[in-house]
Amino acid sequence: MTMTSERADVLTGSLETDLETYLTHLTVERGLSPNTLAAYRRDLTRYVAYLRSRGVDAPGRVGERDIEEYVVVARTGADGGASLGPGSSARAVVAVRGWHRFLAAEGMTADDPACQVRPPSQPKRLPKAITVDQVAQLLETTGGEGPSRLRDRALLELLYSTGARISEAVGLDIDDVDLTEDHAAVRLHGKGGKDRVVPVGSYAVQALHAYLVRARPAMVGAGRGTPAVFCNTRGGRLSRQSAWQVLRRAAVRAGLPNAEHISPHTLRHSFATHLLSGGADVRVVQELLGHASVSTTQLYTLVTVQGLREVYLAAHPRAIVP
Repeated sequence: MTMTSERADVLTGSLETDLETYLTHLTVERGLSPNTLAAYRRDLTRYVAYLRSRGVDAPGRVGERDIEEYVVVARTGADGGASLGPGSSARAVVAVRGWHRFLAAEGMTADDPACQVRPPSQPKRLPKAITVDQVAQLLETTGGEGPSRLRDRALLELLYSTGARISEAVGLDIDDVDLTEDHAAVRLHGKGGKDRVVPVGSYAVQALHAYLVRARPAMVGAGRGTPAVFCNTRGGRLSRQSAWQVLRRAAVRAGLPNAEHISPHTLRHSFATHLLSGGADVRVVQELLGHASVSTTQLYTLVTVQGLREVYLAAHPRAIVP
């Protein structure tokens, strides 16, 4: 059968040239960060080298089997490269799928051989949370007078009270906070430009009020003025890194186990786990956390079920054969 000239052009596009076209698209049209672009380049350069080793010299000549076998090669390191774990290999498959989808959409290949290839499944990682008593210990340790101590207590109380991401907390402006009695809330600016309003508990309200009245005015006065709720000592917005250090120091002072591994996300995990343990509906927790999918929130139900199982095994007379 004679191949049409159009089909021949599609099949004989250069791997390297088409890859650069795609990376330019990611840079200009998608606006991906330098780190993400570097990861795409690294994954796809390895993929191109693998295709070359199999005698495939054009994107249009790639078949679904080529891609499936590459996934195995990347996982095992059979091509001489580093063997990839589940997370890294899933990222590599996403990069390959994105490239082939782009080529097909732009008419640079006749079809998309990667459309049916799925990333390897990843083991579910249970979120790490600390106990209610440990949270209380952490927050009490952060108390005290002085602008920085009042700010730190308000920040940590807010993180645990709302389940906010650290970027959402430090991104708060004064206009995002409503401390009106009986319906105090904050407007959090989440991922993908999605805002959500989350209620604030009374402990956090008290800590925020103390900070906003007795500490923030002096902090703001040290700078040029900022709408940020949480400020540094120079009068600017508190950075994510500085906020992370606030929690790290508090965890060390409180003497919590594995204090060096406690992060702002630990309080977010604890917020969700404690709500579900207290009987909150998973859909409500999903809304409070700002998760796009309830499946993400359901990871926390595994934590609470695990806790129930531990109690059951310890308490039921016939749970364990002696």
